[in-house]
Amino acid sequence: MADPLSSSGTVSSGPLYGGFTRFELELEFVQALANPYYLNHLASQKLLQDPTFVEYLKYLQYFTQAEYARYLFYPAPTLKALELLQQEKFRQDILSPDMVARLAEETLWSSIKPR
Repeated sequence: MADPLSSSGTVSSGPLYGGFTRFELELEFVQALANPYYLNHLASQKLLQDPTFVEYLKYLQYFTQAEYARYLFYPAPTLKALELLQQEKFRQDILSPDMVARLAEETLWSSIKPR
C-alpha cells in the first residue's frame, strides 16, 4: 500500500482527484461509514456484496493505525464501523431497519460525553 502521508506526517501531495488527494477522499469516505443509514444505503445498493468493494474496505483498515486515526473526527464510531464491515454477517444484517436503528442509537449515546 502506498503511504498516503509524507515522511513529515502531512498529507502527501500526490495526484489530485477533483482537487483532493487520495488520502483526503479516503478519509472523507471512511468517516461516512460511521453513519448507520449510509451503511444501510451501501447494503441496499448491494455494494457490501461486491468482492472488490469488500477488498477496498479491508484496504481502509490502515485508518486503525494511530498515525492515520488521528485525522478522524469521530474515531470510535468510525473505526467500529470499519471493524464490523469486515464481517460478512454484519454486511448482511445492516439491511435490517432494526439493526440500523440500534446502531444509530449506540452512535448517538457514544458521542455524548459525561461532564
